[in-house]
Amino acid sequence: MPGYEVAGPEQGSGLLHWSWAAERLTAARNYWVVSVWPDGRPHTMPVWGMWDDSTLWFTSAAKSRKVLNLRADPRCCVSTEDASDPVIVEGVARFVTDPAVLQRVIDLMNAKYRTGLGVDFLDPAKNATIGVRPQRVFSMLHSDFHGSPTRWVFDDER
Repeated sequence: MPGYEVAGPEQGSGLLHWSWAAERLTAARNYWVVSVWPDGRPHTMPVWGMWDDSTLWFTSAAKSRKVLNLRADPRCCVSTEDASDPVIVEGVARFVTDPAVLQRVIDLMNAKYRTGLGVDFLDPAKNATIGVRPQRVFSMLHSDFHGSPTRWVFDDER
């Protein structure tokens, strides 16, 4: 973060551990999804989401603006709602229709949000199920702005 007087990785409090970011991705109730309109304008909407080891899952109406945007350009950002201690994921949206994956996602949703939805809720004709695997993740602690900013870069081999 040039210009912000952020300490290097060997200075200040040091870099955050990935487990810190994964815990926040798991615990967050809401997430912000940023996609791009076909003309290049940004589009941001809140969603429920579920972190599952290496993928952030969310669902949306099949004809929603974010789904239309992500079908046209799957590159996106997804952020936790906490701006003080954020976890910001950059990745590529992947639409899934495999019944076993849909069951896993609905199980995660029901457990996290205490809903009682059946897998039919994720019927691809009505609702898209989207997974985002991180390519880059950025995070920091508000209480240690100068010493904690951390970036993780992942390859596609996870």
